[in-house]
Amino acid sequence: MGMTDSSLRVQVVTGGHPFVAEPFFAIFDSMTEIDWTPVTTPTLGYDVVVFYDMPGLQFTGSIPPVNFPEPTPEHLGVLQGLQDAGVGLVFMHHALASWPAWEGFAELIGGRFHYQPATLRGTQYPDSGYVFDVQHTIEVLDQEHPICAGLSDSFTLTDELYCCPIFEDDVTPLMRTNFPTHDPTLFSSSDLAIRGQRNSNAGWTHPAGSNVVAWVKKAGNSPLAYLQFGDGPVTYGDPNFRRALSNAITWAASADARLWASTEA
Repeated sequence: MGMTDSSLRVQVVTGGHPFVAEPFFAIFDSMTEIDWTPVTTPTLGYDVVVFYDMPGLQFTGSIPPVNFPEPTPEHLGVLQGLQDAGVGLVFMHHALASWPAWEGFAELIGGRFHYQPATLRGTQYPDSGYVFDVQHTIEVLDQEHPICAGLSDSFTLTDELYCCPIFEDDVTPLMRTNFPTHDPTLFSSSDLAIRGQRNSNAGWTHPAGSNVVAWVKKAGNSPLAYLQFGDGPVTYGDPNFRRALSNAITWAASADARLWASTEA
């Protein structure tokens, strides 16, 4: 933290989901082009906000296993203010599960990971699936996109993967995994996990999941990127992951990305 006057001002939002802090924050310390600030609630005044948080869920350790508070008017105001101002938005990994009681968040980010069965866009979904520590190959779909700069046609990553609904028609896919996300038998139930049965899918099934693991979309005047990567220290230290995240931050702050986001098309 504390770079030159020309550094991008980046806010990194965490909270609501456990993570290993020191190696996670080391990612941003390694990015010489940014001046970053860790927070637990987003605010205005930055070039880019990186979301690695999971607000809107309160795990109880009892029954029901989780409650879903709605965002406050103040929080909604900040999210709207960021979009109005065209601030770059980068979401990672478990941020996809945020604010399940507010469908507007799923529309903002481009999908939702469900800890409990829920209705989304009028369709009833079971709880979403997860699988830990998968070594999988990621295909880069658009090497011309700035977020893909410096990446090979494909690369491998060891990370957690999701089986959940993604609004593929509303996003621009940048990367897909070759892991068979369409096969729910390879995933575990998040509902069972928060009831104490980790890595189990007993009695659980799910519609075919999307294999898109990185995308961009417009969010008001803001360019938005989502990277499904980032479960833990093995991923944090991966050079391909770090490059994709650094690229996403730089892209989200760029004049080209803001022009793209604010142009009707």
